[in-house]
Amino acid sequence: MQIKSRIRTIAHYPHEGIMFRDITTLLKDAVGLRATVQEIAHRHKGGRIDKVAGIESRGFIIGAPVAYELGIGFVPIRKKGKLPAKTLGRDYQLEYGTDRIEIHVDAIQEGDRILLVDDLIATGGTAEAAGALIRDMGAEVVECCFVIDLPDIGGKSRLESRGFKVFALCEFEGD
Repeated sequence: MQIKSRIRTIAHYPHEGIMFRDITTLLKDAVGLRATVQEIAHRHKGGRIDKVAGIESRGFIIGAPVAYELGIGFVPIRKKGKLPAKTLGRDYQLEYGTDRIEIHVDAIQEGDRILLVDDLIATGGTAEAAGALIRDMGAEVVECCFVIDLPDIGGKSRLESRGFKVFALCEFEGD
C-alpha cells in the first residue's frame, strides 16, 4: 500500500518556500493509518523492545498504537512543562533559539530497549534530543522510526552520525 500517496503536500506553509507534509490525510484514512501502524509494528515484532517513546505530538498518534500492536507500554516525550511528575529534560536548537523536551524520570528504566517514533524527520534536532534523553536514562534507542523523511534536509544523516539507527516509511526529496 502506498502510504506516501495518502500524505497531502501544502505549498508555502507555514512560510513561503516550505512544502509542508501533512499527515492528517493519512490519519483520517482508516486503511492508511492501519497500514502505517502495522508496518512499523511488523518491523519490530519478535525483536526485544521494552517500550515505544513518541515525540509530542504526532509521535503520540503513531507511537501509541504501535506500542499497542507490540503489546508494550508507551512513553510520551513532551515539551517543557507539560508533564505533571518529576522530569528529566534536554534542550535542543531551533532555527531561532532553543526549546526543551522532557520525560518522566520513572518512564524508562536503565537497560530498557526503546523504539523512538515521530511523524517526520527534517533537521533531526528534536529526535536527536529525544534519543540523547533516552540514553541519559541508561536505556538504548533500538531505532528512530518516522513516517516521513525529508532526506535533503539531513536529519537522518545527523542521527546516524550520533549512532542512531533510522528508518522511515517514505521520503519526500527536494524539500
